[in-house]
Amino acid sequence: MGKNTQVYLVGGISALGGLLFGYDTGVMSSILEMEYWKEYFHHPGSIGVGVIVSLLTAGCFVGSICAGWLADRYSRKITIMMACVVFTLGASIQCGSRNRAMLICGRFIAGLGVGVLSMTVPVFQSEIAPPEIRGRLVSLQQWAITWGLLIAFWIDYGCHFIKSDASWRIPIGIQIVPAAILFFSMIFMPFSPRWLIDHDRTEEARKVLARLRANGDISAPEVIKELEEIKEAVRIDRETAVRSYSELLRVPIRRRVVLGVLIQALQQLTGINVIMYYAASIFKQSGLTGDNSSLLAQGINGVVNMLATIPAILWVDRWGRRKTLMFGALGCGVTYFIQAVATGATQNKTYDENGDVNLNMPKGPSYLVIVMMYLFVVSFAMSWGPIGWIYPSEIFPMRIRSKANSITTASNWLFNFIIGLVAPILIKRITWGLDLIFTVIMFITVFIIFFFFPETKGRSLEDMEVIFSGSVWANKDKKRIEEYDDTIKHNIVEKSSV
Repeated sequence: MGKNTQVYLVGGISALGGLLFGYDTGVMSSILEMEYWKEYFHHPGSIGVGVIVSLLTAGCFVGSICAGWLADRYSRKITIMMACVVFTLGASIQCGSRNRAMLICGRFIAGLGVGVLSMTVPVFQSEIAPPEIRGRLVSLQQWAITWGLLIAFWIDYGCHFIKSDASWRIPIGIQIVPAAILFFSMIFMPFSPRWLIDHDRTEEARKVLARLRANGDISAPEVIKELEEIKEAVRIDRETAVRSYSELLRVPIRRRVVLGVLIQALQQLTGINVIMYYAASIFKQSGLTGDNSSLLAQGINGVVNMLATIPAILWVDRWGRRKTLMFGALGCGVTYFIQAVATGATQNKTYDENGDVNLNMPKGPSYLVIVMMYLFVVSFAMSWGPIGWIYPSEIFPMRIRSKANSITTASNWLFNFIIGLVAPILIKRITWGLDLIFTVIMFITVFIIFFFFPETKGRSLEDMEVIFSGSVWANKDKKRIEEYDDTIKHNIVEKSSV
C-alpha cells in the first residue's frame, strides 16, 4: 500500500456502509425460506413476499434522493454517521416485529439509511482517492457488499437450525453491530478535502491531504499541487454554476447524468438481486430439496460472490471500465441463455400445496442451472458489481457531484424496487422466460457500453470535463482524447526540461 495506507484505511472503514447494504439485502433471502418465519407471518404469497423484500429498496430510493442535499450541507462524513443511526432504528424495528406491517415499516426505515450510505460512501471514497487507485478504492464498497451478503447467508444457515422465532430474529438483529462500528469509526475519519475547500475550510483540507498523501507533511509538493488543483476546480465551478438539481438537465452535464442513471439501472437489470433475494427459492425450484440444501447452496453463492470481486478490486484500474463492463455483460448473458435452454427443455412444472413451483428437472440439467447461476455471479462480481458504483462517483464536477450521484443512485434503487417486487411473481409464472428476458437485456447492454460510455480509468476528477465534452458517440471520440493526452504529456516534458 505504501504512501496510500491512510487512503485505504479511510476508504476501507467507510466501505462498512456497503456491508450494511449487503447484509440487509442478503438476510431476507434465506429467512424467506425459514418455516418459523413463514408461520409467524402467515405464509405470505408471492405478492406479499415481493412487498416485504422491495420495501427496503423503496426506502433506499427515498434515502438516496435525500442524500445529495445532506452530503452537501452536512458533509459526506456526518451524513454517513446520520445514516447509521437511521439504519439502526430500522433494524431494531425489524428485529422486534410483531406483525407484517411492523416488519415492512422497519425495512423501509432501514432502507432510508442504506440509500443514503449507497450514495455517500462512493462519493466520499472517490474524493479522498488519488486517480491511480480510485477505481480500486471505490471497489471496496462493492466488496463490502459481497461480505455483507456472505455473512448474512451463513448466519441465516446457522440460525435456521434454531427451533424458535429466534431463528429469524437473531440474523435481523445482528446487523446493528456493523452499523454501530461504522458510526463510531467515522468519528476519527477526515472530512472530504474537496468538500472542505468547497466550504472555504482550506487549511483543514490541506491537513487532510497531508494525512492522506504525505504522512502529515503539509509542505509536500503533491499536497500543494493537489490542493491548488482542487481550489481552481472549485473556483471555476462557482463562476459557471448554479447549484441546483435543474442544472442536471443542462448541456454538458445532462450527458453525464444520463450515463450515470443508465449504468446504475443496467446494474440492476443484470438481475443480480433476483439471485440475491430469491436464490434459495430458485435453488429449491431447480431440484435442491429441503431447507438445508437450498440454504447451503445460498451460502456457497455468497462465497463465490465475495471471491470473484477480488480481481476487480486489484485490477479494475488496469483493465479499464469499458472493456470490463462489456465482457461482464456478455458473460452474464451467456449464463442466462444456458439456464433458459436447460430449464425450458427439461422442466415439468408442478405446484405444491402452498402454491410454490417445482420444476422437477432431471439431476443433470438441474446441476447445470446451479453452476450457471454461480458463473453468472462471477461475471457480475468481476465487472458490473464494482464499476456500477465507480463510474457515477467519478464523472461529475464538484458543484453537483452529490446531487447528481443522488439521482443516479436513486435510479439503481428504483429498478431494484421494481425487480424485487415483480421477480417472485415472474419466477412462479414464467420460470425460464425470466432468464431469456435478462439474456436479451445483457446482449443489448454490450452495445450500449461500446457506443456511449467513455473510458475514465486513471483520470483525475477534474479531467472529466475534457473527457465528456466531445461526441456522445464514445467509440468515435477516442482520437480527440488521445490528442488531449498527447498535449498533456508534451506540456509535462516541456516543464521538466525548463
